[in-house]
Amino acid sequence: MTGLVRRNFGSADETRRFPEESGRLDLLETERGQVGRAVFAPGWQWSTHIKPLAGTDSCQEAHTGYVVSGRMRIVMDDGEAADAEPGDLLLIAPGHDAWVLGDDPCVVLDWTGYGNFARPPGD
Repeated sequence: MTGLVRRNFGSADETRRFPEESGRLDLLETERGQVGRAVFAPGWQWSTHIKPLAGTDSCQEAHTGYVVSGRMRIVMDDGEAADAEPGDLLLIAPGHDAWVLGDDPCVVLDWTGYGNFARPPGD
């Protein structure tokens, strides 16, 4: 393992654009796995913009994330809900929907759930 790794999301290994210009996901590959930075535009909602790509009724990825800016509501399939805001650590189990709250983009870093997120079918 390398003693020090410094990477920048401005030079991501992969960028996935969300449908309808609703945001993007920048991915960095590391020896310990992928790290993603998602920028969700105002009006973005998983069930509207990502569900057609995922082919599931709700997001089935587990997330370990950190909210950098903006706000987002997360609603679990069982109805449990929380609003995430800057500074929040998120541990989200599979089976949820989410959407941006307000007029500002929501930026989230994720260490576990963005590898297959918003991946076009067949990729």
